[in-house]
Amino acid sequence: MALNISQLKGESKHLFFVMPDIRILFEKNRAWSEKMLDRDSEFFHDLSRQQAPRYLWIGCADSRVPANEIVGLKPGELFVHRNVANVVIHTDLNCLSVLQYAVDVLQVKHVIVCGHYGCGGVRAALYQEKHGLIDNWLRHIQDIHRKHTSVFQSMDDEHAKLDLLCELNVIEQVENVALTTVVQDAWARGQELAVHGWVYGLDNGIVNDLGITIRSAEDVDATYDRSVQELYRRYVASPTSQ
Repeated sequence: MALNISQLKGESKHLFFVMPDIRILFEKNRAWSEKMLDRDSEFFHDLSRQQAPRYLWIGCADSRVPANEIVGLKPGELFVHRNVANVVIHTDLNCLSVLQYAVDVLQVKHVIVCGHYGCGGVRAALYQEKHGLIDNWLRHIQDIHRKHTSVFQSMDDEHAKLDLLCELNVIEQVENVALTTVVQDAWARGQELAVHGWVYGLDNGIVNDLGITIRSAEDVDATYDRSVQELYRRYVASPTSQ
């Protein structure tokens, strides 16, 4: 049915003027499709035949962090789960379902938890900002902050505090991934699988490896403790015990 502008009144007329803003996405989609076909005429044919990524990316939902683009991978090469502040919770069936499918079905070799500096969710948790329903989700990051209270109290630089909490959050979520039944069961049956922690820099586009990689159930505690102590050494003059 054609849209008659003369029939639109009040808020309905406002909706009409919003619509072109949505339509432009279809134009951009067609332009992108044509560009991909110009590069490789079989691109979509090959992509549709199978999904065989080697990596699962658990990242933040922030629109400035496009997972496959920042690591230079094509669609189909990176399996992705995103949520606010890249949190992995043992009761989050959405995240756990993605993890289980990636590990058990796709047989990925690497799970990457990637946060980013300047994360709004981490900032809200650090300063206990109130945003409504999401405050309950960010409570998990506030718990991480409380766990390391003595370190934060020894710091004066607010920017450094935010960076530290972004990194501690990643390390905590790497441990959470490693402790899931999905990953524990995979290791128990001898499946090759590594869990990594990275942080992405919005100001330079560079991914920072936090140096935490867990490859077995036996490595979880020692690797976690070593990674946290390394952060302490970087951010404070004298490492502070938890």
